[in-house]
Amino acid sequence: MNTVARSIRIVPVTLVMGTIFFLSHQPGTELQLPHLPGLDKLAHGLIYAGLAAAGLYGVPEQFRRARPKTAGALVVFFCLLYGITDEYHQSFIPGRVASLGDLAADAAGAAFLVGLWLRNGPAASAPPDFPDQ
Repeated sequence: MNTVARSIRIVPVTLVMGTIFFLSHQPGTELQLPHLPGLDKLAHGLIYAGLAAAGLYGVPEQFRRARPKTAGALVVFFCLLYGITDEYHQSFIPGRVASLGDLAADAAGAAFLVGLWLRNGPAASAPPDFPDQ
């Protein structure tokens, strides 16, 4: 894969990170969610699952195929680190607070997506080796 194609693979993760930053930068009075129990945590989980999907796409294919568990663990760790910086960022925004519950939802969303990928992704879809008959 050439350098341009490799560079383009980081565009989705950058866009998702930018979206998260934009949403996190909104004052608490600006971001109105319906008052449903757990909706905030579900939203965190979904957007960080999206970040994990974009992160997996950004990992070089040869590495993803050769070491899928390591690639998945690195992506979850990356999402967790970004979640920490996101919560820290929110602590400076009027009407927003840093929340360990939100961070847990971020990590859960990323881990869930990576788990699905490991179960159903390239490593899981490799054809089985059949013994010679």
